[in-house]
Amino acid sequence: MATLNILVAVCLSYVALLFAVAFLAERAALRGRGGWLRSPIVYTLSLSIYCTAWTFYGAVGYAARSGLEYLTIYIGPTLVMIGWWWGLRKMVRIGRTQRITSIADLISSRYGKSNLLAVCVTCVAVIGTTPYIALQLQSVTLSFASFAQSDPQVMQFADSKITALWVAVGLALFTVLFGTRNLDANERHHGVVMAIALEAVVKLFALLAVGVFVVWGVGGGVSQTLARIDASDIGQWQVQGGRWTALIFLSAAAFLTLPRMFQVLVVENEDENHLRTASWAFPTYLMLMSLFVVPIAVMGLELMPEGANPDQFVLTVPLSQGQDGLAMLSFLGGFSSATSMVIVAAIALSTMVSNHVVMPIWLGLTGGGAMISGDVRHVVLLARRLSIAGVLALGYSYYRFSGGGEALAAIGLISFAGVAQFLPALLGGIFWRGATRIGALAGLGVGFSVWVYSLFLPSFGADVFLSTGLMQQGPMGLGWLRPQALFGIAGLDPVVHAVLWSMSLNAGTFILMSLLSFPEPLERLQGAQFVNVFQHSGNPQGWSGGVAQSEDLMVMAQRILGPVEAQSLFQREAEAQGLVGYLPEPTPDFLQTLERELSGSVGAATAHAMVAQIMGRATVSVEDLLAVADETAQMMEYSSQLEVKSTELTRTARQLRAANEKLTQLSVQKDAFLSQISHELRTPMTSIRAFSEILRDADGLSEAELTKYASIIHSEAIRLTRLLDDLLDLSVLENGQVSLNIQRGVLSEVLDHAASATGAESSSLRIIRKRGSEAVQMQTDLDRLSQVFINLIANAQKYCDADRPELTIRVLERDGYLIIDFVDNGTGIPSQAQGLIFEKFSRVSDQKAGGAGLGLAICREIMARLGGAITYLPGQGGAAFRVSLPMKVSLAAQ
Repeated sequence: MATLNILVAVCLSYVALLFAVAFLAERAALRGRGGWLRSPIVYTLSLSIYCTAWTFYGAVGYAARSGLEYLTIYIGPTLVMIGWWWGLRKMVRIGRTQRITSIADLISSRYGKSNLLAVCVTCVAVIGTTPYIALQLQSVTLSFASFAQSDPQVMQFADSKITALWVAVGLALFTVLFGTRNLDANERHHGVVMAIALEAVVKLFALLAVGVFVVWGVGGGVSQTLARIDASDIGQWQVQGGRWTALIFLSAAAFLTLPRMFQVLVVENEDENHLRTASWAFPTYLMLMSLFVVPIAVMGLELMPEGANPDQFVLTVPLSQGQDGLAMLSFLGGFSSATSMVIVAAIALSTMVSNHVVMPIWLGLTGGGAMISGDVRHVVLLARRLSIAGVLALGYSYYRFSGGGEALAAIGLISFAGVAQFLPALLGGIFWRGATRIGALAGLGVGFSVWVYSLFLPSFGADVFLSTGLMQQGPMGLGWLRPQALFGIAGLDPVVHAVLWSMSLNAGTFILMSLLSFPEPLERLQGAQFVNVFQHSGNPQGWSGGVAQSEDLMVMAQRILGPVEAQSLFQREAEAQGLVGYLPEPTPDFLQTLERELSGSVGAATAHAMVAQIMGRATVSVEDLLAVADETAQMMEYSSQLEVKSTELTRTARQLRAANEKLTQLSVQKDAFLSQISHELRTPMTSIRAFSEILRDADGLSEAELTKYASIIHSEAIRLTRLLDDLLDLSVLENGQVSLNIQRGVLSEVLDHAASATGAESSSLRIIRKRGSEAVQMQTDLDRLSQVFINLIANAQKYCDADRPELTIRVLERDGYLIIDFVDNGTGIPSQAQGLIFEKFSRVSDQKAGGAGLGLAICREIMARLGGAITYLPGQGGAAFRVSLPMKVSLAAQ
């Protein structure tokens, strides 16, 4: 069993190499050093997942059975890349501007972001791809069997279904590890793509190596090989026009609509200019993959015994000549072809299932939608991982039920015909503004039903899903409804028959229902943006029907994008609007940006529904109407300008009202401060005066009474001094007259000092810290920084109203800043008070404060002098303050 054992060892080593390549590529991309990952060559090689085990093994078997007809599977994609690359560029542009994550996402987004349509496309994609996954499992299993049969020490090969099961499990693990690591809208699967590029090189080299051996090592050179081809039936140029046309159409359609092809062609595309390179490089790759197909098929028929499986000639011919090393290389090529397809298909399908099936169901069941507690990211990632396992399980089940006896090419054509049902809705959506959701649903439903009835179910054989009687006589004896002779047309090839009727009825129903129905406003908007993507790709969508709730939007965004990414997005948008803090105005531009960022994680339809849940119903802006009503362009342009001016005036008026309200609140706070400060000054002064008079005028006081009265005078003087110090400190800071005492120290020691100074360690407040992240050397005014920390910890002691108060201190580095977050578990600061807490004289609660409301104002001035900032961080549950310092103050991590 030496040969088979060596094969298993080589296979495992190859898988380990793929893991290493994927891991290193991921790390390079995360560190920003992966420029080479975004090259057009890597993109072109990633398109090679079109060349699966069908083309590596099955093309030779196809040629042995049907002659030159195998060329049809190469001609279709070649025609698309050379003659239609401008259409591909349009798809890529739509994908990037709309943050498209899958073909289901694109189709549903085009037709009014309909999740019902997305669910239908997802179901069709899963069912249509299942036979293709089974094909890959079958090819790997047959390859192992071929090696086992050539090994004289192997008495009997183990159950092929067990082998297929282990292959499916291994592929599922690899896909989960490198296909579901994160949910960033701009994050590509760099590790997976790089592994696919490596596999593309391996399978091309392996097939060329086998071809060179067959031609020069066995066939005696080019001339003798050509003579053998001329003498064989394969070399006869027999073109069946109808079948060739159907197969070329199928291969071209599948190149556009297969979920795995859409994933690498559109979703993983970094630069649409890469299509220029791919338009000639990928056809060249296909040409090289097909170069030796006929010679291998001819020599296989000549060398191998009658009845040998021609799908395995790429392996069995080298084995029959004692070339075990070449056969192992060939096995790796076929293994690469199968695994790359399954990995990308599983990623694409899992994204569709999680975004359009799991997430809408989960959001519906939870009731609270986007605002419920919990991390949506975890739900999405878990859904994708389980979906990957489910997709592989379906492929394995199809392999078990179909018996694994079909020729590879036959299984591939079944899958091609299934996913081709997306073509009318896809092409109609990006080229025809009149296409509607009703038309897309009806056409897809009819075409899919015909495909299932006429091709998919019969592929399992008689009496599995369809009885022999139904296959031969039709349902209820209606012969014109026989699965493979619909409408009385018999004698056609089953694939040609299914393609003819499914695509004709699909396209016809799509066009008819689109003409009979009228698109909704959002459909017309999306139609204009898709059809005219190069002119209208940036038009923002309008919103109405609700009061802006920016903090609710941040809570939702944090649970999908993660706290760091969401806070960066909101802060960036707020700065672009000229605002301070983390809550931008919910303008149409911002809402459009937020929706597109969310769509990269949960899909366009779900993201639209989640934003709409908070903001209210969507409406169509004047700019949108302009995009869909060319015949009134001039009038709408004028209306558009008026609308823009009106929107700007409305926003300005809202900001003026907010400023006026803030001034009014500050005036109230000032009056309250004057009243409070007079009280704070009068109280200690009264006590000092009263007890000093007692000491002056009273005689015969005891030692204890003298000590008591002197202590009262002393404490009241300290209280008065502290208030005056705060006022003087704030005045000095505001006038810029403070002198900084720059020292070196460790952040953890500053925090320790602040905790000790407030007595927090002995109080009911529990402080949660990660000391490992606090080991940062600093060079700043440590005393002033400690003063800020003391104030924040003291505020948490005073204001946190939880039963078991806790203060979490987090330290992180981001965008050149050292960030320290102080987050308690109380009810937080009311939204109406958040804009005033850093103002002088401002206090959240008169009952709890017991001071003049200068603490946070002093903290703000201190941080400004240190080159940093202190801000309130909304949407964290309790009160949350963020202290940020430039990284230049942190010299090195210990």
